[in-house]
Amino acid sequence: MKRRHLLSSILAGGALYILPSSWVVARQTQYHHDVSVPEKALKPLEHGVDWWRDKLPDAAWQILFQAETEPAGSSPLNGEDRSGTFVCAACYLPLFSSDTKYESGTGWPSFWAAHEKHMGTKTDYKAFWPRTEYHCIRCGGHQGHVFDDGPDPTGKRWCNNGLALQFVPGGEILPALRG
Repeated sequence: MKRRHLLSSILAGGALYILPSSWVVARQTQYHHDVSVPEKALKPLEHGVDWWRDKLPDAAWQILFQAETEPAGSSPLNGEDRSGTFVCAACYLPLFSSDTKYESGTGWPSFWAAHEKHMGTKTDYKAFWPRTEYHCIRCGGHQGHVFDDGPDPTGKRWCNNGLALQFVPGGEILPALRG
């Protein structure tokens, strides 16, 4: 490495120690798109799981409301790399920005951050060890599990079932919330 590049790297790294902490936090949270969802729209819906049955394909309903898992590598969303927003397939609540999607090598769409106010979590013991299951805060639809083996800046891997999501390309209007 050339001396000037080494010096630039050291100075850039050192700048993190002298920048106000609010600047660092602001930089880490820039990945969220402006998702304008009124706070009252984040209130959980009171529909039972059967209410959703005729509104979704059976495989999506099984994943969202029976906590099934699709086979690894089966979702076209795993390879989706356009700019846009991933919404809940049931109620259309925005859950992820394409800016946070990455290839995890697991065979499922993975993200290093979610619109966290739009997610609920609980501990799941179905694999005999505790995992953090996450679901859409509005409809309660099971999305996937979050793990601590993701990339920077969060270190999280939000591993999602593709059938539990719909992708809305950037520039298109997000669908109205359903339910």
